[in-house]
Amino acid sequence: MRRREFITLLGGAAAWPCNGWAQSPPKRPLIGFLGAASKAKATRYYDGFALGMRELGYLEGRDYGFLDRYADGDASRLPSLAEELVRLKPDVIVATTTPGAVAAKQATATIPIVGVNLTDPVGFGLVTSEAHPRTNVTGILFGLEGLTKKQVEIALDLMPGANSMGILVDVNNPSNMLQRREVEAPPGSWE
Repeated sequence: MRRREFITLLGGAAAWPCNGWAQSPPKRPLIGFLGAASKAKATRYYDGFALGMRELGYLEGRDYGFLDRYADGDASRLPSLAEELVRLKPDVIVATTTPGAVAAKQATATIPIVGVNLTDPVGFGLVTSEAHPRTNVTGILFGLEGLTKKQVEIALDLMPGANSMGILVDVNNPSNMLQRREVEAPPGSWE
């Protein structure tokens, strides 16, 4: 599925008509949500979706369905949660992290997946290329090659005389490990 077709599908899902059907009501779109954090932590970020839909006149339960699954900070749970969502046959899966998008991609090649925080989607096998994904995955690119190095350079410029810096990473998060590898080389060798 191409990106434009997917965007059209997602837009159509959000604007699905609710009247004009004589015999049976149309199937309401079903959105699957795969969160890496806990529901309590994710709420402050993702409650805006339901609010935005209400502002457009769409109500959950009436105009669309919403299934959410949370890994509670345990990335090892993402594959089983993604498989569970796929069995429920949503029209789209929204994944909050790159590991979540990878888990969803491993669970389905047909249901569209939107990653809201992707890092290196080509390297993780989510898309063929950023310009032409040629898969069922699309989304928002969080990191760009060289961005982490640039952030460290700026931090070192802000702290004259500093000759070392520590970084904190989650070794279970592939995105964090990519960022770590990017900055492990000494600053003088970056260019």
